Amino acid sequence: MIDQLSWKVGGQQGEGIDSTGEIFAIAMNRQGYYLYSYRHFSSRIKGGHTNNKIRVSTSETRSISDDLDILIAFDQETIDVNVHELRAGGVVIGDSKFNPTVPEGSNVRLYSVPFTEIATELGTSLMKNMVAIGATSAVLGLPVESYKEVVEEIFSRKGEKVVQKNMEAIQKGADRFNELAGGQIDGFQLNKADGKKRMFMIGNDAIALGFVAGGVRFMSAYPITPASEIMEYLIKKLPEFGGTVIQTEDEIAACTMAIGANYAGVRTITSSAGPGLSLMMEALGLSGMTEVPLVVVDTQRGGPSTGLPTKQEQSDLMAMIYGTHGEIPKVVMAPSTVEEAFYDAVEALNISEEYQCPVILLTDLQLSLGKQSVEPLDFSKVEIRRGKLDPAQALPDSDDKDGYFKRYEVTEDGVSPRVIPGMKNGIHHVTGVEHDETGKPSEVAANRQKQMDKRLRKLNNLKFNVPVVKHTPHEEADILLVGFNSTRGVIEEAMPRLEAEGLKVNHAHIRLVHPFPADEMKPLVESAKTVIVVEHNATGQLANILKMNVGQHEKIRNLLKYDGNPFLPSEVVMKCKELV
Repeated sequence: MIDQLSWKVGGQQGEGIDSTGEIFAIAMNRQGYYLYSYRHFSSRIKGGHTNNKIRVSTSETRSISDDLDILIAFDQETIDVNVHELRAGGVVIGDSKFNPTVPEGSNVRLYSVPFTEIATELGTSLMKNMVAIGATSAVLGLPVESYKEVVEEIFSRKGEKVVQKNMEAIQKGADRFNELAGGQIDGFQLNKADGKKRMFMIGNDAIALGFVAGGVRFMSAYPITPASEIMEYLIKKLPEFGGTVIQTEDEIAACTMAIGANYAGVRTITSSAGPGLSLMMEALGLSGMTEVPLVVVDTQRGGPSTGLPTKQEQSDLMAMIYGTHGEIPKVVMAPSTVEEAFYDAVEALNISEEYQCPVILLTDLQLSLGKQSVEPLDFSKVEIRRGKLDPAQALPDSDDKDGYFKRYEVTEDGVSPRVIPGMKNGIHHVTGVEHDETGKPSEVAANRQKQMDKRLRKLNNLKFNVPVVKHTPHEEADILLVGFNSTRGVIEEAMPRLEAEGLKVNHAHIRLVHPFPADEMKPLVESAKTVIVVEHNATGQLANILKMNVGQHEKIRNLLKYDGNPFLPSEVVMKCKELV
């Protein structure tokens, strides 16, 4: 019996690869196993190799595995591209339709199962993925009935006959594999899971759910990979709460429309990826200058330009911190787990209103689209804070001879009183040019300096619950591993392996990348012999931010990957050993 197993299904995009992985994963999730899945897909609607790698474990896991136990192949390309991942004794189950072969000398077991033929005999070749699921259940020694609940949920609307046919396809797939294998094969039976119910979701869904819980009632956005699921989720859910989503003509319109809705008092967000954020930069400056709250999600992907739309990268960091022209207060948050993505979505809304500035919720493709087991979320932790905005409060008559409200009043904490349109005695001017306390344009030097200083004071006392996630068992470490966003899982898995090699390892994962938590990071960096920053870009952007804020340049090393694929635990371990 084993405690974890890695399974992958692959084929051409558009032939049911996603649904195959989804049905397998949901069935395992229902039994209480922890799951982590990562999809490799092409930036086109149909055609091109795609695969879904799913890790199944009896304990929590947040990264893809180094190797592979079972590969389900719907074409020869899937075998050719992925066979190197299979461990010795691993299993390849290919559709007999393409006469599957494995490279000579491969220490794997190949089984040719007629997925398409069995499915066609049952009525439609579309059920070949269900035949493959059946073959998988035979390898794992799982009863076919394990999938019945999932199949009923997916196909019941099409009628009982369709449900029965799909269950029959699973059964025939299991039977045919057992015939070929001569019975149960050893080494693939998982220990029993704890049976607890957990959610199985992607980071984008967690972010969208956080926005709903945090009071968002309007979203303006333009679809873009890998952010579109946020928009799709809110299209379905916001109308249930009296909200709505508008698909704009481009990202410029999306961002400016979000600013307008926030100005009107509605909690509003927009989301995009790198190319869209580039278009939004001028509007982000408008949010900062007019002090209108704004939350923008940036789901990082491979760049520049169109780049790698469907591949992993973390190369937007510098752009998100420094991309806008001029100087404005801005907050950049970087959740590292699906749970944090939910809670940070709520907190981003609160911070943007409390400090009246743009907040960027920075994720990456692996976190946004990687699907994983999530413990039940605690909605009692959700708190809505609107800062210096109280639409029910009566405003006093203005001392200004024209009756203007001091919307941009110079205050000690840098945050001015905020009103929304229609509040009596709240009239003021709003403009993107420099202005005085009532919003009227002003180029007077003294006023300019006062308003700039006021805006930049806002973040001096920014409160963020956990700016750095620390796992620091050693007072003095040989290695301090540093990362942000989705690299947390692979770093956590690499740590005990490095410890087994005799190295003392600490870990700091940065969740607030701007303003940078220098006071928290400095003692961790100082107490480590070597600091290794693990990130998905070519220039070491997080490492450079660390150097700018903490120093200690001589001990900071880069561990970079920018080929579009996530880090494997073994890669982190191997490269860390090289760097020390």
